[in-house]
Amino acid sequence: MTKNPVVKDILKRYAQVWALRHSMAVLGWDTETHMPEGGARPRGIASGQLAVMSQQATIEMEGLVKKAERSKGLDDMEEGVVRELRRSLDYYLKVPPELVDEIQRVTTEATVVWRKARKKSDFKLFEPHLEKIVGLQRKVADKLGYEKHPYNALLDLYEEGFTVADADRVYSRLIPESKRLLARVTQAGVFPSKHPLESASYETEAMVKVNEEVIRVLDMPMDRFRMDVSTHPFTTQIASDDVRITTRYEGKDFKSSLYSTIHESGHAIYGLGIDQKLSYTPVGDGASFGIHESQSRFWENIVGRSREFVKLIDPILRKNLPFLGGYDDEQLYLYFNTVRKNFIRVEADELTYNFHTALRYDVEKKVIAGDVKVAEVPSLWDDTFEDYFGLRPKNDAEGVLQDIHWSGGSIGYFATYTLGNVVAAMIWHKMKDGALVRESLLEGDVVGLKEWLKTNIHRYGAIYTPKELQERAFGEAYNPERLLAYLNRKFLA
Repeated sequence: MTKNPVVKDILKRYAQVWALRHSMAVLGWDTETHMPEGGARPRGIASGQLAVMSQQATIEMEGLVKKAERSKGLDDMEEGVVRELRRSLDYYLKVPPELVDEIQRVTTEATVVWRKARKKSDFKLFEPHLEKIVGLQRKVADKLGYEKHPYNALLDLYEEGFTVADADRVYSRLIPESKRLLARVTQAGVFPSKHPLESASYETEAMVKVNEEVIRVLDMPMDRFRMDVSTHPFTTQIASDDVRITTRYEGKDFKSSLYSTIHESGHAIYGLGIDQKLSYTPVGDGASFGIHESQSRFWENIVGRSREFVKLIDPILRKNLPFLGGYDDEQLYLYFNTVRKNFIRVEADELTYNFHTALRYDVEKKVIAGDVKVAEVPSLWDDTFEDYFGLRPKNDAEGVLQDIHWSGGSIGYFATYTLGNVVAAMIWHKMKDGALVRESLLEGDVVGLKEWLKTNIHRYGAIYTPKELQERAFGEAYNPERLLAYLNRKFLA
């Protein structure tokens, strides 16, 4: 794969790092799916030790990385390997092992506490854990260094090169226009704010069959992929031939389970589409969290909520969910595309979703800067939500406790959801304003869509920075106008 002797040596040494990360991924998946609650503390200790071992093994490659950086004539893959390792080294050399270990231990325990707090709708249970996590993330930002705002250091961990200035530029365009668009769509009254199917109960066994058949429609390779159940749906790429997702079953409003499955399958399709030659290397993962989200949002919304996809999976739905007998395909399409202000992010429609991420982005930015205390986060959340939506959460479970991300230490992540929406719409634009999507689905062919994505995005893994990858695929990067165009065409045309 590489002729450069230094890069060859790097990849040979990297095998140890990859094995440790592989083990951590398996433990993380088990924590969310099968581990008993009592196992949280030892799991945290084990995860912390593995993280430290991974850090040490990476640091030991510093001399080789420096040598490779002085090499001439590196190809794109080799440069990507060196760049990715330099990013890891910048983190590990600046963030001490004891801090890495503490983050692993604190977040593993916090995840279990978050589940209890969410179930009881009691932020006070989670508050001391979040206090520790915020303090640890501030230390990380200080260790890494930053310009202008400490939040920049954390944003860059999830989206390379992305800053507060970039996020402000995207949100300052999207949010005002989305408010105006939402008002027009609401006034038009074509897309309902409520639908009777949202109250319809379903048997878990029946919905499991629906999801299993839908992932077959998506042509998921079952020898390299599996689906389980967790409190919060997620995807774990354990290896190039081992990608796992979860979904959830709540007993009513079946679209929530259906679109969680499609969303996470989008992440899995990305992981499974990375060139096999990049396996076991630093560039064998996705380019960034924002690019990853673009794939899940593309399949969930642009494909999954289209009329053509509704028609494609109609037989599956009707075979397993008999209560759909009184609804035609158009009514199902409208059910899947209800438009209303919603307290829960993962249940938000395409028009209001970015309000949710903007809220979290704003809260995180202020907390990391020290402008507000952790104890004030619930009131700040509720106030900001009311400012965006004109509604106020009734309790912590439908407000500040609804997401798992903070319990895992993922501060700086939420903006990547909106970046995912933006890039997904850029894909839609590149596919002739969705014409390729419609044509493929009318023929029952998702393979062609997957091949387009693999050719233009997936196969490169993390060889290129997210901005470079977008420039190669679209000739532009993070253009919110594509998302506004897509939303206007879908909801107003």
